Amino acid sequence: MRRYGKHTDEDDIRVRPGRRGSRPRTSIRPKHEDAAEGFVLTVDRGRLTCLVDGRAVTAMKARELGRKGVVVGDRVALVGDLSGQKDTLARIVRVEPRTSVLRRTADDNDPYERVIVANADQLAVVTALADPEPRPRMIDRCLVAAYDAGLEPLLVLTKADLAPPEPLLEAYRLLGVRHVVTSRDELAGGGADRVRELLLGRTTVFVGHSGVGKTTLVNALVPADRRRATGQVNAVTGRGRHTTTSALALPLPGAVSFPPPSRGGWVIDTPGVRSFGLNHVDPSRVIHAFPDLVPGTEGCPRACGHDEPDCALDDWVADGHAEPARLYSLRRLLATREHREED
Repeated sequence: MRRYGKHTDEDDIRVRPGRRGSRPRTSIRPKHEDAAEGFVLTVDRGRLTCLVDGRAVTAMKARELGRKGVVVGDRVALVGDLSGQKDTLARIVRVEPRTSVLRRTADDNDPYERVIVANADQLAVVTALADPEPRPRMIDRCLVAAYDAGLEPLLVLTKADLAPPEPLLEAYRLLGVRHVVTSRDELAGGGADRVRELLLGRTTVFVGHSGVGKTTLVNALVPADRRRATGQVNAVTGRGRHTTTSALALPLPGAVSFPPPSRGGWVIDTPGVRSFGLNHVDPSRVIHAFPDLVPGTEGCPRACGHDEPDCALDDWVADGHAEPARLYSLRRLLATREHREED
């Protein structure tokens, strides 16, 4: 018998469940103050492998993150089973603020940005001197993406045993981009020390066409038990085969259990790309990679693309404040946003 008035208790209250169940809705979310810190190593079909206290932990995004993306390099907070044992699953409940984001679009007309990695501080553009032939426009596009993201670029030229590096290096001399040259014999003999010196204490993203030796180089840098499969260049098309299908963060020898600051450093190997869309790039960010030209932009009209007839940089350079070749280099890079990189 149902009772009413002062004689009622909780058993007499009728609660009608909602369409999606009887659990009451609330806008209050747990803060997860005791969540463990982690670093995203790789992402594969909704499952993320995270480094937590030196262990590889499989995790998934918590519902409260909504559509917020989680990418390789992200610092995250995790709860749940953090043992790292087989068939266990943790939850990522928070993504910490990013210090940098490397993006690209599928092409220059694509409005949708794709985040490649987060929290890197160096972009290594890997290019073969032959087999396949170098593509300077692709290099230019990667440099623009690096400047836009605030990453320091590093030009890595491979297969120097097949062709000399000087002609290609001359095109980038005025940009002041650091570079290193390697050969296949050098890497086969374990001689990757010159490259490793430029990566110490940093998180470096490796980007390049398929077949340029990017993964081979990464394998020469990391411990043997962490190496990845490599492929060959197609003799007919001159293009490489995609053997790396997802981005993966790997520690260099001497790296601590959590990413930089670290005395060893980390490398992030990414799948080979055929194009690098720059629809997302803002020219006002690229100019900051040319500090000698920045003061000359004070007289530029609003939203100046720095390659227009009324750009103030022309007079700035003509008055002797900067080298004309530097302005040419800037405009060459900005022009890559208007011309599709050839396959």
